[in-house]
Amino acid sequence: MNKIITLSTPIVALLLAGCAMGPPPAPGDSQDMVQSKLGTPTAVYSDGAARTLEYATGPMGQFTWMAHLGPDGRLTSYEQVLTSEKFATVKIDKATKDDVLRTFGHPAEYSRVAMQNYEVWSYRYKEAGVWNSLMHVHFDGQGVVRQMMNASDPMYNPQDRGIW
Repeated sequence: MNKIITLSTPIVALLLAGCAMGPPPAPGDSQDMVQSKLGTPTAVYSDGAARTLEYATGPMGQFTWMAHLGPDGRLTSYEQVLTSEKFATVKIDKATKDDVLRTFGHPAEYSRVAMQNYEVWSYRYKEAGVWNSLMHVHFDGQGVVRQMMNASDPMYNPQDRGIW
């Protein structure tokens, strides 16, 4: 007996959008070429004449790609930034909210730790490319990174939600 599976319109749109992504941009591509390949960025960061285009899959996704454009408007690099290696580059007691935003893009979740008056930005990612994790970046009242902690992501791990 054949089973018919019915998908809602938003689910179909998401599936088709994932299939529509063509080849990644190449160094030297213009901003228009990058956007024709990747679509509209989720955010754009400027640093003088250089720009970074953010392509985030959050709040539920575990990937954010950054397309770095030089002063000439051409792609200099393209990278997936939600990685253990990239998180390790954050300088505790020196990096600011702006540094973190320009490096990793917008977080999946925002929260607070009242006891220390920290604002926490949480990013979903695959630790070591395998484990569903959250990286929690803690900022003090001046917006400086004071600590970073990773943990298992309860959204992806049923045992963390008390289901098992």
